[in-house]
Amino acid sequence: MPTVHPQARLPIDAAEATHHCTLARPQVLLLLAATSARAMRLVLQRVKRASVTVDEEVVGEIGKGMLVLVGIHRDDVDADAAWCRERILKTNFWADENGRPWKHSVGSLGLDVLCVSQFTLYGELKRKKGRGNLDWRHAMGPEPAKAFYETFLSDLRGELPESSKLADGRFGAMMDVSLINDGPVTLSLDSRDGNGLAPVVPPSDDATV
Repeated sequence: MPTVHPQARLPIDAAEATHHCTLARPQVLLLLAATSARAMRLVLQRVKRASVTVDEEVVGEIGKGMLVLVGIHRDDVDADAAWCRERILKTNFWADENGRPWKHSVGSLGLDVLCVSQFTLYGELKRKKGRGNLDWRHAMGPEPAKAFYETFLSDLRGELPESSKLADGRFGAMMDVSLINDGPVTLSLDSRDGNGLAPVVPPSDDATV
């Protein structure tokens, strides 16, 4: 049996024409990005609504706002989390009252946020006996990742506007994630790449991967 990292597991189904995506067993969502960057990783999705279900129970849901897949790297520190929280609050995904696009953010409109911890954002393909096996060595281990993620959520909750709702999935559980991606609009960010902004500078004692 393959080893499954407990930080998060997200099954996926095909997107419908309306961009209504239901992530359903037993297929697995593997958002595989380059693993050379030692960074906290976010996938931001502008949604009309989104929810997380565990064992047929809805454990988190939001209306209009942002669904955030959160990848925690084994070398992440508080500065990475702070950079990512700021991007959730300030990324301009929405139009203004005159219809001009990319003028408003979660913070400026007081919209909702649903966070889902997803270690597979650090997946790396390893060739073995002719098959493409998966390796998760860049993801933070489950116990420290859970503590890091819970602190991240607590700090984010304190920074969101009062009108915003913060929801999340269930750390380490098998989750079904449903969303209507508005646009669709999706953005992938790494804290130590910066994506055009000032990146997080790693601690001086960081070693090269």
